[in-house]
Order: sequence, then structure tokens, then C-alpha cells
Amino acid sequence: MTRLALLGILLVLLPGCGGDGSNDAETTSTAAGTTNAAIGADDLAGVKSYLTDHTVQLKSSTENFAALAEEYDALAKGVDYDHARLLAEHRDEVTRILEDAKQTWTEANPHYERVEGVVAGTPSLAEYDIILDAGSSKEEDPESAVPFDLKLSDGRVLEQPGNLFNLTESMLWGTRADLAGEAEADLDGDGKVEFGEALPDARVLASAAEAFQRYAAQLDTEAGAWQPTASDAFTALVVMVPTMSEYFGQWKESRFIRGDAANSDSFNVVSRLSDINDIISGLEVVYDGVEPAMADTDEAGAEQTGTELDELGAFIADLQTQEEDGRRFTPEQADQLGSDAQARAEAVAGQVSQHAAQLGIEIQQ
Repeated sequence: MTRLALLGILLVLLPGCGGDGSNDAETTSTAAGTTNAAIGADDLAGVKSYLTDHTVQLKSSTENFAALAEEYDALAKGVDYDHARLLAEHRDEVTRILEDAKQTWTEANPHYERVEGVVAGTPSLAEYDIILDAGSSKEEDPESAVPFDLKLSDGRVLEQPGNLFNLTESMLWGTRADLAGEAEADLDGDGKVEFGEALPDARVLASAAEAFQRYAAQLDTEAGAWQPTASDAFTALVVMVPTMSEYFGQWKESRFIRGDAANSDSFNVVSRLSDINDIISGLEVVYDGVEPAMADTDEAGAEQTGTELDELGAFIADLQTQEEDGRRFTPEQADQLGSDAQARAEAVAGQVSQHAAQLGIEIQQ
């Protein structure tokens, strides 16, 4: 189920969030007047500073990533983009560049995931989530495809090739043969090509890295100019908390569950459990900004919602710890755990929607 579809169900089913009750407008108007005073810029200042702290770091990481891609491209240009020669003549340099690029990628990943709940859940910022982390390729799904093409230095154009985190991960760790240079990527020279040994097409990597740093910089600028509202905060919570089944489905298909049998192009380097944990952590920051106003009208309800959100985070964190300690979950367990997490998340989102209705706060669609 898509985020917007789930949001629509919540708005229709929950009291005060849908229907044509004749008293709704009057109730909302009255509550909104008190809410404007109850949730101000100071209450949400922590949300904005949390966002910009991470977008600044994401910008820096992607700038470093782009510099490494340029260095790799320059080496490839020097051998006329013959990737076999590139590896044969510059093995040590290529290995260093690609290892540094992988390290930079893994540093950039949590800087985005920790604010994905804010970015993807805020309509004015959400396009950056499509570009950086969530958009599909044109071939996978034209309706959810990224809104950009990659133009390569040799004139080729990759039309709507997929989001930039997935695209660069698949190039660096070798899960997309169509994005690799035409050469065997035996980086360590042991006669075998193992997972993580990859020789990306230098032109594609350079173009993707340039787009990566450009869009990350744009997001940072937009984040700095953004003035969060109560509607933004409640919308982010309602839209992004109940996304567990989507993430657990991606985890199920990754190497973290299926090992060498996995055929997923992405989510094979950083566990989706880590990503979910980061996303929930960011949403907890958002909740902290609105909880006092919720408590003014329903103290017990606000406490319950906060507790259940914390419990969802603890549930995910425990699974992540188990995985890091060496446990390999089965696909069937991933399905069951995802269903459990989704049920918890939908309960939290439903309660947040009810609080929003009580306060007269619009959930944006």
C-alpha cells in the first residue's frame, strides 16, 4: 500500500478526519485558533535544527563522493574508458578510490535516513525523497519514477534511472551489471569476483555523483528556508510512521535475509532495520515538538501515543541488535515481524490523526 493510499484510509475512517458532518468546520475553526498559539515556531525549532544538522552533513558527504567519482572518471578518461585497462594499469588507485567512495556512501546514508521521515512526510520537501532515496526507475514504475535523467559525457542519456542512493549503491557493490564497465571486476586479483567487487561505468558514476551532490545541496538550501508548521509535523507523523510493511518487504528481499540468493539491486549494504531505526528516531523528534499541544487537550492520550511510538522504536532497535549480533532472520519471520510493526505503526498514526482532528490541524494530502 502506498503512503498516500494509507493516508486516505486514515483520514476517511478516523473521527473528525473525514465525512461531511455539519459541525466539523466550526469545530476545526475553533480548535485551529487555539492551536496556532499552542504550536509555534519555538516548539518546532528542534525539528528544523535536527533536519538542517543532517542535511549539512549529507551535503558534505555527497560533495566528497562526487570528488571521488571525478577522480575515478579522470583515470578512466586517461585510458579511453577501457575499463579492463583501467584496472590493469591503475589497480591500486582504482581500489583506493572505490573503497573511499563506499565509505563515503555509508556515511551519507544515515544522514539522510535520520531525516527521511521529515523530508518524505513534508509535501514541500517530499520530491527530494523521490530523487534521493525512494523513486523508482522509468522501467520499474513510470508513475513513481524519479523526475530527472542522467546525461553522460559521451552523449548517452539514462532516462529516469532510479533514485540516487540505490543507483550509486548498485554501481559500487556490483548488483547492476548494466551500470558496470565492460571488464571483470576482480579488484583484489584473487581470481574471483565476489559481492562488493565492482568496476562501475565511470561515466555513469560521475554523472550520478554530480546529481547526488547537486540535489543534496538543494535539499540543504530548502531545509534552511523551511518554516515548519503544525500541519507539516502532524502530516509527517501520519504519513511516515505507518511505512513499516514497505521497509520490511525490502529487508526481506535483501542479502541480510536471503544472503547470496538475494536478487535485489539495493538495500544490501546497510540493513533496512538500521534505516527504519533512523527514520523512527527522526519521527520521535517531530513528535516531541507537537506532544505538549496534544497533552493540553488530551494528556493521557498524548502520553499513550508517545509510549507506543517509543515502543515501536524499541521493537525495531531490538531486531537490529539481534541482526548485528549474528542472527539471520528467515523470509517468513520478516513477513511476520513486518506485519507486527505495521500494526503498531498504524495504531500510532491513527492516534496522531485523532489528535490532529481535536486540535483542528490539517493533515496534508
